[in-house]
Amino acid sequence: MKTIDGTNSIMGRLASTTAKQLLSGEKITIVNAEKAIITGDRKQIVNDYLERRRRGSAHHGPFFPTRPDMIVRRCVRGMLPYKTNRGRLAMKNLRVSIGGSGGEKISQKQVKTSFVTVGDVAEALGWRK
Repeated sequence: MKTIDGTNSIMGRLASTTAKQLLSGEKITIVNAEKAIITGDRKQIVNDYLERRRRGSAHHGPFFPTRPDMIVRRCVRGMLPYKTNRGRLAMKNLRVSIGGSGGEKISQKQVKTSFVTVGDVAEALGWRK
């Protein structure tokens, strides 16, 4: 069981490395999912996520999450072949949580551009702590 700390890690890079490890058969837990960051302009990112939330119908989908742990989980799912048996088995080996303690940090350079945390995006979508 491998634990990855999502604090200050870029969500896309976190998701891609996690997806690779899941496909190789490892069990992974991501902690502090609400502290992962998405680079770019805050307004544009929030508008993109709000647009995804409004797409389709409330009864027939597509359904998009508002909780930060589920947003990160959905991002990892997008990098897996989740409609195949191999992808479904990989998704079963993934746990994502809000908060938590420690874990392996993914080595990254310091971000020198504007960014927003997944927790802030989730609050803009309507998530309450």
